[in-house]
Amino acid sequence: MDKKVKQPIQVNLDKDRVYFWCTCGLSDKQPMCDGSHKGKSEKKSQSFRVEETKEYYLCTCKLTNNPPYCDGSHNS
Repeated sequence: MDKKVKQPIQVNLDKDRVYFWCTCGLSDKQPMCDGSHKGKSEKKSQSFRVEETKEYYLCTCKLTNNPPYCDGSHNS
């Protein structure tokens, strides 16, 4: 996956599972963290859970005001 993707990524997420969203943009597994930030960035992944199993749009531009969800900030 291109680490420079700026559009949201649609992902299926399962209720009550813990996910780790990439906050630095270095992960090869966008929008999820793969640990690429270690030793390269002071940013850390953000853990989150969803309350319903369904498809979600997660931010890849890292500008969202509602992490990890896309809020359209990439359009600004």
